[in-house]
Amino acid sequence: MPPLVARRKLVPRLSRFAWLMGLYGENHGRLARLFDIRVLTPGRWISDLGDGLPLRIDVLDQHAYTSEIRLSYAMQDPVTGEPDPSAYVRLYHDARQVEATHCYVGRRWQDVIGLHPTPERLLGHRMRMNTFLGKWLQYLGDRGHGDASLHFEGPIAVAHGSAPEPALDAPPTSP
Repeated sequence: MPPLVARRKLVPRLSRFAWLMGLYGENHGRLARLFDIRVLTPGRWISDLGDGLPLRIDVLDQHAYTSEIRLSYAMQDPVTGEPDPSAYVRLYHDARQVEATHCYVGRRWQDVIGLHPTPERLLGHRMRMNTFLGKWLQYLGDRGHGDASLHFEGPIAVAHGSAPEPALDAPPTSP
């Protein structure tokens, strides 16, 4: 009887970049099952299930092939005043990809990976952010969020990447 020879399974290996692109595709499917972002006008949308934790969807920009949104709850970090947790998300409609570009979960990205991260560290951080986004979207779907629970609240006072507008009664600031 011939000796058994151990066979290696020929399973293709995915690079970390290919894995990340797969996460983007999975997140697109999860988000598309929850909300049709393409039809939402820019402004703040609320998905309220009556559980005391309404989801905020800030539609920051709509373009022909992309949308930019921020997902958050109505909770704020007591130190920074930022919504916590929150995720800035870019949707690539034609490619059916959803990318978390920034996440805030108690810390800013600079505090997590530094100002000049290596490409490997940056890729690892993007994988963690998009894994977080996927789990969050799955949780939202399991809770029952969707188009039926969504209503428009109004325009957003602060646009993505810009400083807050000063209050009307605040003194002007010098540069």
